[in-house]
Amino acid sequence: MIAIDGSHGEGGGQILRLSVALSAVTQEPIRVTNIRRNRPNPGLKPQHVMAINSVAEICHAQVEGNTVGSSMITFYPGGIKGGTYSFNIGTAGSITLVLQACIIPSLFATHKITISITGGTDVKWAPPWDYFYHVFLSHLQNMNIRIRGHLICRGYYPRGGGKATMVIDPVDTLRPFIPRETPNIQVKGIVNMAHLPSHIGDRIKKSAEETLAAQHISADIDIILEQSSSVGVGLVLWTCNGSILGADCLGEKGISSEKVGSLAASRLLSEIQSGATLDMYAVDQMLPYLALSKKGFFFCRELSSHASTEMWLIKKFLKKDFSIQPSGVLKKVTLVDNPDVSISTA
Repeated sequence: MIAIDGSHGEGGGQILRLSVALSAVTQEPIRVTNIRRNRPNPGLKPQHVMAINSVAEICHAQVEGNTVGSSMITFYPGGIKGGTYSFNIGTAGSITLVLQACIIPSLFATHKITISITGGTDVKWAPPWDYFYHVFLSHLQNMNIRIRGHLICRGYYPRGGGKATMVIDPVDTLRPFIPRETPNIQVKGIVNMAHLPSHIGDRIKKSAEETLAAQHISADIDIILEQSSSVGVGLVLWTCNGSILGADCLGEKGISSEKVGSLAASRLLSEIQSGATLDMYAVDQMLPYLALSKKGFFFCRELSSHASTEMWLIKKFLKKDFSIQPSGVLKKVTLVDNPDVSISTA
């Protein structure tokens, strides 16, 4: 059994989600302790319980301690056989974070997995749906991973109620993650909004376009009026050729429409101008797939605390390590074999 200190490094929900996902893939049982110990409200929250239950259902696992407030879980994975699953987070907890946990084991199922899920599609501290769909899934497609996602309706805080479906095909071989050159930058974007005056979307779009145009980059940004049970607005931008880079900004009280547009555009410009091949948020999401492939590398501006924690965690499950070398203003991260990596057991 692999022992995991849930308070290590970033010490949040990502340790839980990735731990159960890799447990399912490697068929190694795990015990996670000190769950979110350093958070204001430590222990499991409802969205964490649902993520663990979702992976458990997919891999027919036995789980102990998976209740709200718990500081320890034990997870015994079973076989991943595919099938159709339906999950309801019950709050505005992030759909995309639960799906990220489910995708990893689903790639190794005996046949395709179909997931229907209800919760928050565009909420704080999580990838918004359009980033998940246009950036994250594009990276996976370049690794020979076939996923079909469909958004049914948006779910904003506080009610959630967003719905999406996803079909995940098993993969025979993961293609190495290798950067692609981007000779001519092309940017696309989506302003999603519900129950707000139309001028808000127009102002967000104009601000983003002007910020990008100041650096001689044009953008094709759509405004989509959504059906949702809550008021909400957000902008996602991404490059759509060569290396896919993304950035976003969620609207909230106290932030003007112009600020939403300029923040998202400025964040994307920082990635483009640095020469990165993965934006800093994609790094956090792609490290497990890089580790599960035979080889690969990428360039990034910085490694977040989430990324450092993931590297530590991945080495507990796989005979893989990451080489980090400076490359001008960037960091080059390369997957390397490490037969000397020790497995921490209880």
